[in-house]
Amino acid sequence: MIQIQFDATWWIVLVFVFDVVVRIAAVIIVPRNRRPTAAMAWLLAIYFIPLIGVFLFLLIGTPRLPRKRRRKQRAINDYIEDTSTHLDFGTTQPGAEEWFTSLVRLNRNLGAMPLSGDNEAHLIADYQTSLDEMADAIRAADRYVHVEFYILQSDAATEQFFRALEEVAARGVTVRVLLDHWANRGKPFYKKTLRRLDAMGAQWHLMLPVKPLQGKYQRPDLRNHRKLLVIDGQTAYMGSQNVTDSTYNLRKNIRRGLHWVDLMVRLEGPVVASVNAVFLSDWYSETDEILSGEVDEFDIAEATGSLDCQVVPSGPGFEFENNLRLFLGLLYSAQRRIVLISPYFVPDESMLLAITTACHRGVEVELFVSEEGDQAMVYHAQRSYYEALLRAGVKIWMYRKPYILHTKAFTIDEEVAVVGSSNMDMRSFGLNMEISLLVRGVGFVAQMREVEEKYRSLSRELTLEEWLKQPLRSTVLDNLARLTSALQ
Repeated sequence: MIQIQFDATWWIVLVFVFDVVVRIAAVIIVPRNRRPTAAMAWLLAIYFIPLIGVFLFLLIGTPRLPRKRRRKQRAINDYIEDTSTHLDFGTTQPGAEEWFTSLVRLNRNLGAMPLSGDNEAHLIADYQTSLDEMADAIRAADRYVHVEFYILQSDAATEQFFRALEEVAARGVTVRVLLDHWANRGKPFYKKTLRRLDAMGAQWHLMLPVKPLQGKYQRPDLRNHRKLLVIDGQTAYMGSQNVTDSTYNLRKNIRRGLHWVDLMVRLEGPVVASVNAVFLSDWYSETDEILSGEVDEFDIAEATGSLDCQVVPSGPGFEFENNLRLFLGLLYSAQRRIVLISPYFVPDESMLLAITTACHRGVEVELFVSEEGDQAMVYHAQRSYYEALLRAGVKIWMYRKPYILHTKAFTIDEEVAVVGSSNMDMRSFGLNMEISLLVRGVGFVAQMREVEEKYRSLSRELTLEEWLKQPLRSTVLDNLARLTSALQ
């Protein structure tokens, strides 16, 4: 019997050579077209935990949609720009500052919709009221209802919303629905919701589906995080709220008594066409179906409002981080006051620099966050920025638990605001498909000030003195979470 002896030395040499090749390849591949912080985080992961680090990089290391989807997005952007260039989007207010005009031009060049005038916008700050108002608006539909939400669940809180969809579908109104696949799969009422959509005859599709056996795959943590509703091209809703109970029907949230606090805006006027164009773009991305024969995406609605509005879509389908550039432009343009509201605040270096620079310029800066977090890693990463912000002079308001302040909003001075679905974190800047609404109008900012004052009354101020008493273990955990937040 022949015995084969293996020389362990060769195995050691092979492992060593493989390890060196992986490290050299990582230095070449990882930093390309990536932020230095993200590249460094990935390199540390690959160097210190090679097998896990390489696996994760192969799984989620490409923060972009597949090439086919990116081509679709570019084609959509070109089509919208060509089609909308010569249309009348209402009369904008005179006297806009040069920085605002420049910012609108920047947004347009990056794929945003045109600035429109003559719009009306009404904020809805109560969770259940928002769901019920949307249901009432749906019942008034004559032609179509377009529904696009990150999370969509048929439950007790959303019963009127779904019943309204059933009622209009029964009388021949076309109901189209988009919902994010990964965010809804495995959640309570997921299958029930899909069965209900089927039963009413709605045309529905999953956004960014991760179904490799069906040839549908992209980085699994990419999300379509948009929340919007369009009725007949005349009325639109958008903001931070999902269509679900304020607990998200999750046992862990119910056990902790957590409830979400959100902000939605009802829109009328030419800007509704822009919101609808985002829906039609996402519909085409998921279905390859162009609806221009059935829906005039630029059927401009008339209104008697006075607000100037611009819809800014963003996400991995775009070449640049549109929402981040919008936020940076606003931060550097503010002269007197900045109010930021974000449940997940994990800024990149550029945003942190812009905020602290604003403080040093003498601008009053306030940040609203939640006292309690629902996502541990993001919560701790967010906390790692508090000391730098407090030392710079940012006033941090912590919305009291057990409520999660989920609103995403931004006001500067007394005339310009942003509301939408985008958090102020690296995930929303680079990985999520978001929709933001830039608004110019004293009346709208006055509405925002009322919301901010309500939030302030339900919050407590975090001081630097209090923060410096944090135990060492919390600081270590916060800093570790901050490192992982850069893995994009």
